[in-house]
Amino acid sequence: MKKRNFWPLLFISIFSFTFAMIVWTIYSAVNTPVHEDETFLKKYQYLDEHYNDVVTSNKAFLSKYDFKIVFNDKKEFGLVIDDMFKGQRVIEKTSAHKKSFIKGKNKVEILAKDKAGNVVKDLDINLRISRPTNHKFTMDFKTADFKLEDGKYVMYFDLPLKGNWNVTGNFKTSIDVGYIYIKSDAKEQ
Repeated sequence: MKKRNFWPLLFISIFSFTFAMIVWTIYSAVNTPVHEDETFLKKYQYLDEHYNDVVTSNKAFLSKYDFKIVFNDKKEFGLVIDDMFKGQRVIEKTSAHKKSFIKGKNKVEILAKDKAGNVVKDLDINLRISRPTNHKFTMDFKTADFKLEDGKYVMYFDLPLKGNWNVTGNFKTSIDVGYIYIKSDAKEQ
């Protein structure tokens, strides 16, 4: 009986496995919607070029208006955007933004006043609440979705899942725009 050499089969199988992993990696990367990132409700290309304009716009907005956004009557924030630089694990460990939501019914209140203390009644609200991994549960809200009650823009919404959620949006007056970006999570009630 003739002794066979199996080394060529080993090299062919290693090459085939490596080639299959390369194809799988390319396929997975093409199907991941990273090009659809819309932080601040703008395309990421715009944000890459104009991030300093966003920061300057927030400073100008806050120099003319007092702004607060409150979730579930307990978590209060201003025009924060620094969460965009933090990973979700950092948020889970150190952020004041964690556990802002609950699975189920949530409440958001937006309070915008000019420096004289008058409620800004012409505030144009664009708010998005979404999962960080996909757009399956993305919820977009406009000014019409809010009710003006006691000088606050109030809205209720349902989160179908516990886990990580992002809040992004912009708030426009006649000439100024304020931006917000918050990473948080929802827990069971």
